Amino acid sequence: MPDILSILITALIALGVGVYIGRVLLQKVYKQQEEAARQKAKGIIREAELNAESIKKDRMLEAKEKFLKLKSEFEEESNKKKNIIIQNENKVKQREQHVAKQMEQTKRREAELDKEKEALDHQLEVLKKRKEEVEQQHHEVVAQLEKIAGLTAAEAREQMVEALKNEAQSHASSYVKDIVAQAKLTATKEAKKIVVETIQRTAAEHAIENCVSVFNIESDDIKGKIIGREGRNIRALEAATGVEIIVDDTPEAIIISGFDPVRREIARLSLHRLVADGRIHPARIEEVVTKTRKNIDEEIVEIGERTAIDLGIHGLHPELIKMVGRMRFRSSYGQNLLQHSREVANLCATMAAELGLNVKHAKRAGLLHDIGKVTPDEPELPHAIIGMELAKKYKEHPDICNAIGAHHDEIEMTAMISPLIQACDAISGSRPGARREIMESYIKRLKDLEAAAVSFDGVNQCYAIQAGRELRIMVDADNVTDEKAAQLSFDISQKIEKEMQYPGQIKITVIREMRAISYAK
Repeated sequence: MPDILSILITALIALGVGVYIGRVLLQKVYKQQEEAARQKAKGIIREAELNAESIKKDRMLEAKEKFLKLKSEFEEESNKKKNIIIQNENKVKQREQHVAKQMEQTKRREAELDKEKEALDHQLEVLKKRKEEVEQQHHEVVAQLEKIAGLTAAEAREQMVEALKNEAQSHASSYVKDIVAQAKLTATKEAKKIVVETIQRTAAEHAIENCVSVFNIESDDIKGKIIGREGRNIRALEAATGVEIIVDDTPEAIIISGFDPVRREIARLSLHRLVADGRIHPARIEEVVTKTRKNIDEEIVEIGERTAIDLGIHGLHPELIKMVGRMRFRSSYGQNLLQHSREVANLCATMAAELGLNVKHAKRAGLLHDIGKVTPDEPELPHAIIGMELAKKYKEHPDICNAIGAHHDEIEMTAMISPLIQACDAISGSRPGARREIMESYIKRLKDLEAAAVSFDGVNQCYAIQAGRELRIMVDADNVTDEKAAQLSFDISQKIEKEMQYPGQIKITVIREMRAISYAK
């Protein structure tokens, strides 16, 4: 028993010692872990502080960059506003100078009026003195007649009346002559005033169409499709439209050259449709050009109707509307004919309003005064006479017909608006930059070239291209053989040499094409 008890005691003592030692060891381990955690926390804190400092520096740099950028934008905006302010100040100064000039002109005009008034007052005084002299002469004549022996009172009265009549007629004619001269001077000044005010109130466009149109394309790859294999597509297009297609190094553009604006417009629209469709070959080109010609006719009517609506002109005959639309594609000495007619219509309306005439008739006559230039057959008559006959044919007012026919003095002016049409036509056409006679003579030369070739038998179509340096002629293959085509080219060249004047040389190309067409039904 005592052994067991001692063993138990020993065991308990050993257990207690072990528990104590374990507790001590655990406390030591806990302290080591706590110390390690502290060190790790300190490391994390130091790293966070370093990161915070770096982020702070980055934010500061970004803020500085943004500040500099905003400052630069603000300065740029400020400079722009300063420039705008300076420009506005310059405009205000120019306006002030213009107003000052106008005030000076007004003062001069007032001074002139004062001088005229003084002159009139002087004339009145002269007339009063002359009247007194006439009365004095009258009394003298009466006294002389009373002294004449052998005269009755009735005879003396008749002689006195005859003498006074001759004297009065002489002075009256002199007085009337002065009044007429003064009226002419005043009328001239008033007419100039009305013309100047009308020109100032009319915003006239000075754009002059040339002989070149530009067709824009999306990429230069389309140029190859338009040219076609060995150039067959571009040759077909030139033959169908009568213009010259220039495909050069100009990026994303094709040049359409031709003196006739209608042909250029047909070629431009046809190219647009062909490029949009993607099918470009000779047969398709001819089909598209034919459809485009029909569409151009519809567009001409639409242009004429829109012009009449814009000007407030109603009741025009459909044929006159077509002619007005056709003016869009014609020019007179380089000036677009429709734009010229619109200007004349607005100018006439303004002048008629100032003079108290019929504004509607004036505007209508101004629009139609050059319709004789767009007749299809172009007979050998002045265009003013042709336009007058067309206006009579389509039941226009007689005053309008007279104004159209007399605006170049081909007939006598009988309507009040006729001189207005003549004056406004001169204003629109004679201002600097409105017209170019060189362009008109150039177009006339090209038309004469085509007319010379068409006059030969067997010629179907003829187009002047290369600015008149080449004449391309299509002949009927059934009536013209290869040998006759060569002879035809020579005959045309000889006729041009004898009858026309032109710079350089002209190439005459006769094209004979045989086509065999059948239909499968």
